[in-house]
Amino acid sequence: MSDTGRADAPTSPAPEQRQKFELGSGPGRVLVWFYGVFTVAAASRSIVEMILDFGKAPLAYTLSAVAAVVYGFITYSLVRGGEKARRAALMCCAAELAGVLIVGTWTLVEPSAFPDSTVWSGFGMGYLFIPVILPVTGMIWLRRARQA
Repeated sequence: MSDTGRADAPTSPAPEQRQKFELGSGPGRVLVWFYGVFTVAAASRSIVEMILDFGKAPLAYTLSAVAAVVYGFITYSLVRGGEKARRAALMCCAAELAGVLIVGTWTLVEPSAFPDSTVWSGFGMGYLFIPVILPVTGMIWLRRARQA
């Protein structure tokens, strides 16, 4: 009993807080790996192409550089984790998918606009269609992460 004459309530530990869902853990680790590899691949490709022959296909090389930036941001967001990073990565995956679909269709409808290919040409055909599969897989993972 306390000095006031009433029984002290038993102290219980604070309710367990929900553990932060790590975006880059489990299957997310595979996404981090793929996005990391594609960041390096797209950046390297675009830098070399821009240095060696930018005038040949400026649109294609610029789009490859944009892809590298998007991939890099998604990689960073997955590694960083947290709800803000999850939402940002989800928006970037949606933008990436839109880019792949638009550029992929554009390269098939008007191939003359692309004298050289981009990472997203033909829906990522030069990269085994991983550029079209990756954002879909990423969005599924990121939506699942919200529910965890």
